Amino acid sequence: MCLFWGVKIVKSILNTGKVVAAIILLNGCTPRFKVAETELSETRSEVNYSNLDSWAAHPSKADLSDSVPQPLRAGFNRDTTVDVFFVHPTSYSEKKLMGWNANITDGDLNEKTDRSSILYQASVFNRYNVYAPRYRQAHIFSYYTKDTVNARMALDLAYEDVKKAFEYFLKFENKGKPLIIASHSQGTTHTKRLLKEFFEGQLLQHQLVAAYIIGIQVEPGYFSELKPCADSIETGCFVTWRTFRRGYEPDYAAAARKSLVTNPLTWTTDTAYAPDTLHRGAVLYKFNEVFPLVNDAQIYKDLLWVSWPDFPGSRLFRRKNYHVGDINLFYMNIRTNIDQRVEAFKRRLSKR
Repeated sequence: MCLFWGVKIVKSILNTGKVVAAIILLNGCTPRFKVAETELSETRSEVNYSNLDSWAAHPSKADLSDSVPQPLRAGFNRDTTVDVFFVHPTSYSEKKLMGWNANITDGDLNEKTDRSSILYQASVFNRYNVYAPRYRQAHIFSYYTKDTVNARMALDLAYEDVKKAFEYFLKFENKGKPLIIASHSQGTTHTKRLLKEFFEGQLLQHQLVAAYIIGIQVEPGYFSELKPCADSIETGCFVTWRTFRRGYEPDYAAAARKSLVTNPLTWTTDTAYAPDTLHRGAVLYKFNEVFPLVNDAQIYKDLLWVSWPDFPGSRLFRRKNYHVGDINLFYMNIRTNIDQRVEAFKRRLSKR
């Protein structure tokens, strides 16, 4: 009952599908899954990233990351001189666990991913070349189970796919262009490792416009060289947040490791209050509508607190964990900020 109600509300109001519905139910709701005894054999086969079908988003094919909300279409133009590597969140969340890792040839699962995170999240970055690999994502159960050995193996396998996709992207696609790294939820779990392995202390760090690593805690000290962005135009840095209703602190927050936080209305890491007048627009249940002035924002401890979002139908939205809207609640603020950082990056590059 709890899972169904949460999915129904998330899907009907925020319309990001069931991608991270199980995460939003952390507030007093424990997921229950039936675990299959055997894994799907397909999850054992390596993914071939030279095949466009292995990408949820790719500049060489039409996909939902290309979608532009109707109010933004006038004058829209693409800048192909910058690449975005986006790692999508969990969409493998069915009650029956048919293997610890998803099968990337599962058409229903891929459609679920595409119509949720690729449409509502990856599209934020589509002024530039968006690459989003399909990968053998770990089941959402991996974040809750007491079977930490299998959970870690599932997450490691998922990361190996992300890593392989990134290596392919660097070798055959990027060709030294400025680079934005972006992710949400499980995607951020893997992207944190990717940044540590490929960017810190590496030449690739000089190509980094910024990393938008959202929806999972980024512990102070996790990175030795990469730093949180101090303002809206700093480059070679990262931004991160997890969104909750003002006044609410989830039960797990006290036990979880602390996290760095960025305020996406000010792009600073201080605790100053940012009023809703700074909110440029959210893209919610109707993709072709942009809703401005939806919420304020303020950093509280290791969380981003916002007011009750104000948009048509929001009176029905009772949840206090806004994980599912971490990106699309701030759609226009993020979209504007990407352009600001790209412009700053190119300006600094021209002075070298």
